Amino acid sequence: MRALVQRVSEGGVEISEENYSENISRGMVILLGVKEGDILEDVEFVADKCCNLRIFEDENGKLNLSLKDINGDALVISQFTLYGDARKGNRPSFTEAAKPELANELYEKFVERVKMNIGNEKVKTGIFAAMMNVKIFNDGPVTILVESKEK
Repeated sequence: MRALVQRVSEGGVEISEENYSENISRGMVILLGVKEGDILEDVEFVADKCCNLRIFEDENGKLNLSLKDINGDALVISQFTLYGDARKGNRPSFTEAAKPELANELYEKFVERVKMNIGNEKVKTGIFAAMMNVKIFNDGPVTILVESKEK
């Protein structure tokens, strides 16, 4: 499992055909990729790591506070393209990405785990497998890649 975490001053997602919109204020946008073979242990590890990442500044300007510490928001977006492999040719291969059934199941479990960590009202999402416009106001910029443990 792979999560691309961006510290944001605000973020949002819009899906025009669904008339769907979610917005967050200070916190993080988490782009989540699920890999074939990922399991619940990966979900728990990556979700907990994201919520506890110390990427927010303390009173001394040091990256010493977590999402939980600042009572921040999280926007979680499913992003299978995080497993795009472009080492050969110019068209990425997505063979490492999980099939939609597994990916959606683990995405939903990830969202629930983040809610457990920071509270239901603090977590927003997109819609799995929808075409979305994602608004990211990267603060810093701070961008961190979190991956589950090697099996």
